[in-house]
Amino acid sequence: MMLTTLILAAAAPAATAVPTPKGDLLAIRVRRAETIANGTYEHAVILVEDGKIVTIGEDLPIERGIPILDLPDTWVVMPGLVNAYTRLGMTSQGYNDSKPGVLASTELWPGTSYEAALENGVTTLGQYPAGNGIPGQAVAVQPIGATKAEMTLADNVYLKIILRATGSSKKMIKDGFKEADKFLEKERKNREKWEKAQEKKKKKKKKSSSKKDKDKDDEKKDDEEKGDEEKGDDDEKKDDEKKKGDDEKKAEDDDEYVPLVPDAEAQAFLDLRAKTLRALVSISSAAQYEHLLDAIGDEEFDWDLRVGLTRNSDIFHVKDKIGASGRRVVVEPTLTLHPGTMRQRNLPAEFARAGAKIVLIPRSDSSTAYGSWLRNVGEIVAAGLDRDVALRALTQEPADLLGLGERFGSLEAGKDANLIFLNGDPFEPGTKVEAVMIGGKFEYGEVNL
Repeated sequence: MMLTTLILAAAAPAATAVPTPKGDLLAIRVRRAETIANGTYEHAVILVEDGKIVTIGEDLPIERGIPILDLPDTWVVMPGLVNAYTRLGMTSQGYNDSKPGVLASTELWPGTSYEAALENGVTTLGQYPAGNGIPGQAVAVQPIGATKAEMTLADNVYLKIILRATGSSKKMIKDGFKEADKFLEKERKNREKWEKAQEKKKKKKKKSSSKKDKDKDDEKKDDEEKGDEEKGDDDEKKDDEKKKGDDEKKAEDDDEYVPLVPDAEAQAFLDLRAKTLRALVSISSAAQYEHLLDAIGDEEFDWDLRVGLTRNSDIFHVKDKIGASGRRVVVEPTLTLHPGTMRQRNLPAEFARAGAKIVLIPRSDSSTAYGSWLRNVGEIVAAGLDRDVALRALTQEPADLLGLGERFGSLEAGKDANLIFLNGDPFEPGTKVEAVMIGGKFEYGEVNL
């Protein structure tokens, strides 16, 4: 898509002007910027250098010589969209049991399927493995790059769990933590065995040392009775023995404990407990939520919810419980019906009002769904979802879910310059994405300076 020609300009220097940093530099002037972190900036200036946002503010003066991108008055800049829950470009079928060690990254491959996401403003995706039960761990990617390595932002971003209201489904979670317990017990016994062996070595070493001291005393007496020639031969022999003893001591000192390596299932649940991995649990009903709480029991780990909204979803029965937990809820931007009636419910808005953190995703992985994503969000905003909550649900919250909130999700100094340029309000039906910047480079749309 050809963009409206953008004008290269220069502003007069001022005492409070933005200083000129070294490296590739660009100042973007736009009438409106949705920062997410600090609300809406009018007449915003965004300074980008080496792929990062250097500074952002309203009506900032710009030092002479810095290239300036002046955008049309109707345009809006906001952070790149983050879809934290997708199978875009992936085709495997997965498993129907517990496979927490499976990595979605193993089936990642660059392809044209990512173009639909990029062209509609998506700069970050969280791709999960296929299957039911506990299918494995998700990977965070960007929709650009010629190789898997270039696309990958972070692996092991969350453990995907699909919970049903059945005993076998709950057992998968409980068994996972049992496997972690079994490994810890095995590791404890292994270390205990090593420590006992070390203690035996110390005792043997002490006994050997006492014998060596006695031998030295005997050798000293012998030396006094021997001539100089014989003494020289013995000195050479003692040097050899000393070197051998030093080598033995070094070998003992190098005898460090080597921990056991857990299998993939135990490792995943150990990581959950250590809070180096979080879980994203899929449910679709109030009953499944109650079963989830029972399965978790007293275990403490970070987890969020993926709630699939159906036409007559009854998840609203536990919305207050979910909201009180302050967890993230991943949902589509769609309106549902109260069971048995034609009364509409805006469950994303209800969850938000109850205290949950909302993460919005496209209604499907089709190019059409990506193209209508912002418009669909606009529909639930018009039906009652707070606008600021909606903007955050498309950017910062999903970035936080993926563990990448320090880099993406808002327009702030120090964050990656992942920006999208729209020709109007994000939630207006006719608004289009005109350009997409990832890491300070325009990856979609043509910009004329």
